[in-house]
Amino acid sequence: MNKLKLTYFDFPGGRAEPARLAMHIGGVPFEDYRFAPSDFSEVRKTTPLNQVPTLHVNDVQITQSDAITRYVGKLSGLYPEDNFQALLCDEVMGALEDINVKLGATFGKTGDDLKSARDALVTDALPKYLRWLQHQLESHGGDFLSDNRLTIADLKAFVILRWLSSGKLDHIPSDLIETVAPKLNNYMNCLAKLPAIAQYYTNGGSS
Repeated sequence: MNKLKLTYFDFPGGRAEPARLAMHIGGVPFEDYRFAPSDFSEVRKTTPLNQVPTLHVNDVQITQSDAITRYVGKLSGLYPEDNFQALLCDEVMGALEDINVKLGATFGKTGDDLKSARDALVTDALPKYLRWLQHQLESHGGDFLSDNRLTIADLKAFVILRWLSSGKLDHIPSDLIETVAPKLNNYMNCLAKLPAIAQYYTNGGSS
């Protein structure tokens, strides 16, 4: 078995969380290396593109969060084997990463600039993506986003939806999902109650 080491910030959520969840749910052994945000300037020097997460597979260091999540999803049995269902899974993963990128572009802004940037997201981009995601959920059966079962697409959706509704993002209303895509809100709450996910967060977001 390959030796795996996942490197990311020491907080729940973020781009490494779907991979952490997948390996936890699938019982895949890995080293969960977490570092303080204040140490990022040093850690990034050791990474291929000066960013995290990275995954060491034995001595090979892999970058790009969706590639990492897809790989561990396959190890965990949480990635579709059917090519079309895999395509649907990947489509959702890409759209969710769009949300990450759009939100990420607002970080570093302050005051009126931050409010203006976030207000623009709340008015346009976020509702568009959330309604599209709700449509994908409904058109694929209403319980999961692809393959009629839990996949890494659901794990990534759960992490991002949880973040958007946390109230921790200034100028992003915590009831935004409930307002513009209520079925997504119910979906997020149902995922939170799945035993493997609930146990993970009961343990403080660790395996």
